[in-house]
Parts: sequence; structure tokens; C-alpha cells
Amino acid sequence: MAASPGAITNADSALGGGEKEDKHVKPFTPEKAKEIIMCLQQPAVFYNMAFDWPARLWTAKHLSEVLHGKQIRFRMGRKSTDTAPQFETACNYVEATLEEFLSWNCDQSSISGAFRDYDHSKFWAYADYKYFVSLFEDKTDIFQDVIWSDFGFPGRNGRESTLWIGSLGAHTPCHLDTYGCNLVFQVQGSRKRWHLFPPEDTPFLYPTRIPYEESSVFSKINVVNPDLKRFPQFRKARRHMVTLSPGQSRLHRSWKEGAWLLLVVKRRMDCGGRSRSSVIFIFQVLFVPRHWWHYVESIDPVTVSINSWIELEEDHQARVEEAITRMLVCALKTAENPHNTRAWLNPTELEETSHEANCHYLNGAVSAFLNHHGTSEVVGTQALRTNRECTVKEELDVHSRVGVEQAASHTVSSGTVKQEAARPFGLDLVPVTTGSQEPSSERGGIFENDGEDFVSKNGKSFGKLPNTKRQRMMSESENAVVEQIASDRTVALSQTFVSTDDLLDCLVNPQVTRLVAQLLIQGRSM
Repeated sequence: MAASPGAITNADSALGGGEKEDKHVKPFTPEKAKEIIMCLQQPAVFYNMAFDWPARLWTAKHLSEVLHGKQIRFRMGRKSTDTAPQFETACNYVEATLEEFLSWNCDQSSISGAFRDYDHSKFWAYADYKYFVSLFEDKTDIFQDVIWSDFGFPGRNGRESTLWIGSLGAHTPCHLDTYGCNLVFQVQGSRKRWHLFPPEDTPFLYPTRIPYEESSVFSKINVVNPDLKRFPQFRKARRHMVTLSPGQSRLHRSWKEGAWLLLVVKRRMDCGGRSRSSVIFIFQVLFVPRHWWHYVESIDPVTVSINSWIELEEDHQARVEEAITRMLVCALKTAENPHNTRAWLNPTELEETSHEANCHYLNGAVSAFLNHHGTSEVVGTQALRTNRECTVKEELDVHSRVGVEQAASHTVSSGTVKQEAARPFGLDLVPVTTGSQEPSSERGGIFENDGEDFVSKNGKSFGKLPNTKRQRMMSESENAVVEQIASDRTVALSQTFVSTDDLLDCLVNPQVTRLVAQLLIQGRSM
């Protein structure tokens, strides 16, 4: 599929070519971008893929004019340094216009309306998860302002996207999405910081399904201010951090310090021998792979971003796992207190579903999986493949952590070697690598790492290799889930009481529901 009108890709012209020197160049064709997305197993930032998207100009002020007084829901949270996560069940909600939000955000003392009870110095506001199809239901032409087809997904635009608008301090609690992978476009004039953790570190993030939200697994930890006495295993989690930000950096700065709006001055010679300059606006699109944990915080007065979740083959089994989780959580929590769903049901869920409805969802998910995969032989292979991949990842992870790089390289499958070799990291695709375990809002630069430089033969920096000085034993990987559950109960060791939430933390642990789903599918396919 061709790139967006007015742009050429490096398949048509090499960067710096003279024939089309005034044309902006997209570094990847849609086909190549999709190949990267479907193969890459670590977060990365695409540069210069969205410089011609109309949505790049979407400031909050512009959107307030487009929406023209439309009421939207804002989540109100406290600017707090508490060690406990501020889940959505603990927040308040207001219905307001973007114009009212912008006035409140300017800290006007005489503010009235929906925000009048919220001191701007003590609260943040977040219009999150705003689906385009609802937000712009009477302005569907605006869907074309977002062009995910540039990443190899034909016809995908704003219709499959969500909008996020927040004030300073607005954030989403640390969680992982059970479905798909994620593409995030940071819009002009706003910075967001992403804290990411790999799927293999799930036991160290203390997963929980309370509050319950379909397709979201939350962490019990406030990752920017963790309680390490209560959650000691979190010390082992490998934080990957990136700030998507607007900067004024120029070419002479390190490419790792560049910001998402980067002014690159390219000197060329025209036919007359005169030097010419052209300015390229480089915009960032963050790729978040499947099941990567993420905590996202707004670090500018107003932030605007757009994302789209990309469906994956693995989602068929994930839907079975989610149906199992829904059935167990709803059954136990409604039995415990049928009249108080506020405490455990996320506000994004309209209401708890009946047991009959949950049985229907589960049967539908299993049937859909079997219809998609066909024979029982394929189902068995699929389940075994999933288990094997998890085991291989854990083993490779342990090898890398104890620093046996050379030995580990011989144990990696040929397919993985090819994938690693094919990763086109460079100026236009920057990996998000491990960063400091003590994030600070005062840090400078986009990428913050504690690894060693990985430099190619031609001198280009391809990011950082993981720090291999931290040594861990194989037993840590094998016993991580047990350690997580045990350490989480340390506070209540003197008590024998086991709560419903304690039980659910075990029953709907992601590793447990994955195994249950596979057993259920295999049993139904025989």
C-alpha cells in the first residue's frame, strides 16, 4: 500500500537524494512497518512516520473548537505522593466541556461549573479512553486525520482509535492490556512519560484483577513511589522508560536526546552548487508490544495523545482467559456483597453481569477459538506452543540476567536470531531500553538507560544492551509467582483471615487463567 499523499518512502528515494529533495521521506513502507510491529518484542519509538497526519495539529484548544461545547467525562484524581496506586474506583468524575477544562487548567480562581470543587493545585483531570466513534459521532470526517494505514493496516484510522487529554499529573495506574499490541501517537505540544515492564516481570508487578475491568490486569504497586517493604519483589522488575515530548533539539545533539518534534537541518547542494536547507518535523509513535506493563503520566500542563490497539492472533485464547476471569470475579464478589459493586468494579464497566451472561460469554469465547483454529490437533499444538514460548522466554531471560551472553546466544532458536538480526534500529526506530529504578521528573533527555552502548560497525548507536551485571538464579524465575503471593501476605502473617480478594489474586492470576483456558479448550476439542 502506498504511503500518505505528499510523502515518499525510503523505498523510493534514499535519504538525502537530490531528485526529490524537497519531499519528506517516510523511513518505512507500510509493509515494513507492519512487519516490524508483528515481530518486535520490545517497545520502540517510530520517528518521522506521522509528519503529514492532520492530527499532528490537534491541540486541546483546537479540539475544544471542534467539539463545540460537547460534554465529556473527566476523571479527577489527587496530586499525591502516596505509595498506593490511585485506581479509577478511588477517583471522582465530572462532566464538562474541553473549554471548561482549559479554563480550570489555567488556574482561574473564579472558576465555576463542573470543576469548581476541585483545586487545580491539588487535583488533576483526565479525559481518558475517549473513543472517536462516540466523541466525534457527528463529525466522522475527522477519522481521516489519523492514518494508521501508514503502519501497514489498510483502512485503519480514527474509527479504531481513542483520544486522551490530561492535565499535569494525570496518569493511568500500572497495568497490562490482555488484547493486542498498542500504537500511540503523541500530539504536538505535550509530553507524556511511559514506564514499561516486560511480560516476564509480571510476578514482580503483583498482578490483581481488583478493581475488575475486562481486558486490563492492574498492578498493586505505585511504580513511581513503590512500597518496597510490602512489595519487595518489585526490586527485580526491569523498568523501561521513555518520554514522548516536544523539544527544540537540533541535529548536533545525540539522537537519543532528541525529542518528538525534532528540527533536523539537512545541508544539500543544488545544481548550482549552492547549499540548501530543509526542515523535517519528526513525530513519535510509540509501539507497545503485547502484554507489556505500562504506567503513563502527563508531565506537561496539557497533554494530547491518540492510540489504537492492534488485534493479534493470540487474542483468541486471551478472550477465553478473560471470560474465565469475568465469571470468577463476578461470582465471588457479588456473593460477598451484591449491593456494593463500586469498590471492585471499574467505572469503565457499566455493571456486573449475571452468571448466566458470563456462562454465555465463556461458551462463546471457546467456540470462537475452536472455530478459528479448527481441529483438535491444531488446538493442542497452539496450547503447547504458548506454554513452550513462555518457558523459552523465561529461560532466556535468566541467561541474560546472569550475564552468560555467549552461552545464551547458542541456546536461542534460529528464528529468534534472525529476528534479532533483522531489527532495523537506528535514527527512525529507537528501542526503549532499561532505565533507572528511581524515576525523577527532573531528568533530562528522552531515553534513560543503565545498560551498555550497542554500536554497529559503522559507528551508529543502536541503543543499549541490557545490563548483565545483575545476577539471578534460575529458581527465582521458577518460584516468582509463589514469592509474589507470599510477600504480598507478609503484612498479615499474624492473621489467619483470607479475604475474597486474596483468593481471587490466586485464582485469576494471569498464569493460572492461561493454564485453565488451555485445559478447557483441549477438553472441549476432543
